[in-house]
Amino acid sequence: MFINYTLIGILIFGAIFFFAYIFVKKDNTMLPKNERDSRMYTVEQMTKFIKARLDEITRTNLYDIGLSEEELKRRKSKKYELKKALKGCTYGDVNDKKYIKELIFDLLHREYGVNQVNITNAIDFDNVDKLTTIDKFDILLYMYKLQYGYNALTELIVKYNLDDIKTVYGSTTPSYVITPEEIDDIFEKEYDYLSFEDRLNILSQRIYQNYKGFSVIDEIRDMNIDGISGGVSGLPESFMYQVAQLGDYIKQTQEKTIPRAYDSVWIFFRGKSIQMACLSFGSYDELKRVCQNIYKYNNPGQLSDTNGYKINEMKDGSRVVVVRPSMSESWAFFVRKFDTPNAVLENLIKQPGKEFVIPMLKFLVKGARVTALTGEQGCGKTTMLMAMIKYIYPTLNIRVQETAFELHLRKVYPNRNILTFRETDTVSGQEGLDLQKKTDGAVNILGEVATDAVAAWMIQMAQVASKFTIFTHHAKTFENLILSLRNSLLKIGMFNNEKVAEIQVVNVMNFEVHLKRGFDGSRFIERITECIPIKEKNPYTFDHRNETTLEGKFDKFMDNATHYFQKITETETFKAVNIIEFQDGEYVIKNRISDENIALMKENMSDEDQKLFKEYLDEYFGGAGGYVASNTNRRIVID
Repeated sequence: MFINYTLIGILIFGAIFFFAYIFVKKDNTMLPKNERDSRMYTVEQMTKFIKARLDEITRTNLYDIGLSEEELKRRKSKKYELKKALKGCTYGDVNDKKYIKELIFDLLHREYGVNQVNITNAIDFDNVDKLTTIDKFDILLYMYKLQYGYNALTELIVKYNLDDIKTVYGSTTPSYVITPEEIDDIFEKEYDYLSFEDRLNILSQRIYQNYKGFSVIDEIRDMNIDGISGGVSGLPESFMYQVAQLGDYIKQTQEKTIPRAYDSVWIFFRGKSIQMACLSFGSYDELKRVCQNIYKYNNPGQLSDTNGYKINEMKDGSRVVVVRPSMSESWAFFVRKFDTPNAVLENLIKQPGKEFVIPMLKFLVKGARVTALTGEQGCGKTTMLMAMIKYIYPTLNIRVQETAFELHLRKVYPNRNILTFRETDTVSGQEGLDLQKKTDGAVNILGEVATDAVAAWMIQMAQVASKFTIFTHHAKTFENLILSLRNSLLKIGMFNNEKVAEIQVVNVMNFEVHLKRGFDGSRFIERITECIPIKEKNPYTFDHRNETTLEGKFDKFMDNATHYFQKITETETFKAVNIIEFQDGEYVIKNRISDENIALMKENMSDEDQKLFKEYLDEYFGGAGGYVASNTNRRIVID
């Protein structure tokens, strides 16, 4: 009896399943073709297909198919190449990205059946009114990329002055921002008919960036710009849960009049931080996905709530920093790119007076002077450092210590003897520095002195086992640089006396090149400063011995002692002398280089460079201590 009821139940369930299947099938196949296409040929459906198809290709067991040995070998090679590209494209490898996009293009066209007609269901190229601002931006960038390559975004911004400061609607203060309205206007002027191949390329890029890429910033990240960041403005996700006592403000956010964190896309372009208000990640989950993938090159470890940040590089040498809650209020990332091809002094220094500024920087390097490149973030310190390294004599081996690989000097100077070390979870920076002393290095480079420990490394480098050192620092003034380095030595316990620690720093430091970024994003050298240690003689004398009376001896002794201790506590240990300054849009010479540094610089130069250095001093400084030469027509002001 029980078996009969069971069989009846199974039959009823089977009948229900059968009729449901028929209904669904009928719903999908007997719909009008345009309605079926509108469901099938969407970005979301095609993305699902691509994910499933690539997953099928990479997971297929080739040994079960019964292939010939030659075909098996060929398919295995293709499968390995695909797996490698799928991993490499998420690291910023443009070649792997190109390979995956071409594969997506073929799968969509040959297998999924995308054609000139149904492609408009995904992106309606024929109906401009239905295109979103992101669609328009992607199309514009694609059109410009066909002509200008990775300079496409630069050309677009420059042509339409998108980097001009402006006051947008609803704001009372001017800012750097690219608005949706600007993109709409440009699109009206620029948009022209696109071939089916172009349209499918744009669609392939859209699917790729949603699947393996970095969402709306995927193509922008590849462009030749200074950097890009996301999640740094707008309302964080956590804030949306704090709805109590917020009233009308929350009502406004629900109406989406106030941007969220996922609407935050900023680019760093020619020294300007520009908000891309025309772009958005679309959701907190998409922003989170980008943050979780963008730092993964070389497996730097897991980004977790316990370890709330990661500093790493991408395959193209870009530096990437990622932060997450609860360390930060929202998920955010910062990609910093360095203009390696243009890391040449002649390209970086173009203001009037460059004819004596550029040789000065070259001679500082050739003369083996310990030099600090200082300035705020984004003023061009790292790029300037790359350019100056060119003038280190090829006979000198270079060793670099960094927190994360940024300089990538061997890409710029592949024929030089250069080796870079960085900190790891198991090897400290101090251990790396100690190891450098056993690697026949002559010149030490510090990517950035940003912590007390790294400051101590710099002093060690300059004192022992190195001919000279070049480093970058965020100090605002020369005095701040000395005091910051001094305080770092005190904090880590290398010294207990402020004066002794300061003397150590002063005796190591030779020159500072301070860079500045103007309000309009322009970059220039604000000053080149020489550090001159002050070495005073012992102020204490024994004149009290010449006094004939005991009272006279005592008075004289007390005067000497008072004067001595006053000098010990109040004497300055250094003098900062500006050699070159930037004034009224041009460089001017303010003071001569000290005779002591001139002599030491000559000792480290080749015979030919010594001759050139002497000619340089004669032309612009009147020799090694004389008057300014009369044959120069540059504006020179000697204090």
